[in-house]
Amino acid sequence: MTEFTPLTSLAGGALIGLAAVLLMALHGRIAGISGIIGGILPPAAADWGWRAAFLAGAIAAPALIIALTGHDIAFASTTPTFWLIVSGLIVGVGVTLGSGCTSGHGVCGMARLSVRSIAATLTFMATTGITVYVVRHIVGGL
Repeated sequence: MTEFTPLTSLAGGALIGLAAVLLMALHGRIAGISGIIGGILPPAAADWGWRAAFLAGAIAAPALIIALTGHDIAFASTTPTFWLIVSGLIVGVGVTLGSGCTSGHGVCGMARLSVRSIAATLTFMATTGITVYVVRHIVGGL
């Protein structure tokens, strides 16, 4: 069972929103993780500095929370590694076909009222719901 954490979730969402607004205001860039990671590798690495800083912050923030609060972020997955790899590849194909990821479309694109991003986010959410239903109730879980 997942623990209900509305205040922590609200704080995390606010920080994600703040980071997205600051990145757009200061650099004119969308805070989409797939685009940030894709642009850090050559030959697109001309502006790697802000990308590296953004990714370092995304990695350092949980470590900082653990260090300051002592609250460990528990993560355990019973899903076999093979299925994690397959699902990662499927997500990668989807990100490429959808011209962005949930952070780019869902956080930044919807905030800009982009019709394309709204359609992409609705597709992400519907696909997620269908996938969870199929895996949990039809296939029987993995």
